This record gives sequence, structure tokens and C-alpha cells, in this order.
Amino acid sequence: FACAQQELLPCQSLPKNLLFQLLGLSIATLSTVTHYGLHFTLMSDISLESNSYRVIHHAAFYVGICLSMTLILAALLSSAATVRESQCLTAMGFFCFALAFCGLIPAACWRYTHGTEVEDSMMDVYDLVYEEVRRNASSFRRHELTAIHEAFLCCGKHSPFGDTANVEHKTCPSGQAHDAEQDCLREIQHFLKKHMDFVSTLLGIAIGFTVYGMILTSFLWFSIHFSSNLDRKGKYILR
Repeated sequence: FACAQQELLPCQSLPKNLLFQLLGLSIATLSTVTHYGLHFTLMSDISLESNSYRVIHHAAFYVGICLSMTLILAALLSSAATVRESQCLTAMGFFCFALAFCGLIPAACWRYTHGTEVEDSMMDVYDLVYEEVRRNASSFRRHELTAIHEAFLCCGKHSPFGDTANVEHKTCPSGQAHDAEQDCLREIQHFLKKHMDFVSTLLGIAIGFTVYGMILTSFLWFSIHFSSNLDRKGKYILR
């Protein structure tokens, strides 16, 4: 964004478009970590088709990438509109901010209305693998359970179906004894809570900056429109 040298815009300093680009990159980075992170990819690969976790896992990545690209595009269009004093580019920048806002609001609402769905689906994956190993269903499942224990640094769970010491002895990392603090269901909950808190914070910041961007692009559009007959073309500079 820019400020007019003739004080056409009643502000001293508008946020640089770099902030919006960094915000877009932050969302893209978080989406990539969520999609390709060891904990998430491991559970996604193990989950069955009937489990909703795999769908959520892929949807979160694509939605995050689309939102990040929209914010970056909005920042670039707004910067170009300021330099060229183009009402068309300013309107396109506003449209991109509005589009990002329309995507961020449903994402934030889903986060708070379906916040436990991700947690439940991930724990369902662990329960499935654990019980199959307990019943000696397959050695492949035993390998998957061992990978989960190593990824989450946990060991087994409290099961109402009997003694689980044999399962934990075969699948827990060597030298790691089972206790209440290492229950894998608790570790999964704790891990997801920290991750989802970070997602909520980033969504809140993105919504605030998006609204700010819409207000500023609107103000810039009206400023360019009403100054078109005042011979003030070419008086904007980037700061």
C-alpha cells in the first residue's frame, strides 16, 4: 500500500503489502506442515477409507493453500494498484481480500463447531490398530503401532479388554516403560490441542488483517476515483 504525498489519504502509514504476503506464506507453511508432517501423514496412511480423518487431512491442506495464494495475490494487486493508480486493480485486490474473508470465516466456524472431530478420528485410528495388534491380527499392524508409538513418544493405552502388557512390550520403544503419563490417547489429544490452538490463532490474525485489507483497498479506490479530476496522477510513492 502507499500514502499520498499531498495527504490525499488521511493516514501517515498504511501496512505494507509484505505483511499480507508473510501472512499468506505462514498459512501455506502451516498447511504444508499439517499435510506432510510425520504425525499427520502416519495417521492418514494408516486410517481406513471409512474414517473421516483422511478426508479432513487432505481438505485442510488444499483449503489452506488456496487461502494463502488468495492473500498473496490480494497483496500484489493492491501494491500494483497503488503504483499505477488503477481503480480496476484496486477493485480486484478488494475482491481477493473478500474472497479470502469468505474462506476464512467458514474455516474458523468449522474449527470451533467440529474441533473434536479431528481428535476423535485420529484416536479412532489408533484404537483400530491397537486392538488388531492385541488380537494378533497381523504383523503389519504391529509395525504400524510401533511407528505411532515412536512418533508420539508414547506407549499403549488403558484398555478395558484385559492385560495389554504383551502388546506394549512388542511395540513400545525400547527402554520405555508404560505409565499413565505415556498413554497414547492422551498424547494424541495433547499434540492436537497445541496444533489446533496455533491454527485458531493464525485464523484470527488472518481474519483481522483481511478485514483491514478490505477497508484499505476500499479507501484507496475512492481516493483514486475522486482524485482523478484533481490532476494528482503519479503522486503516490511506496513506503
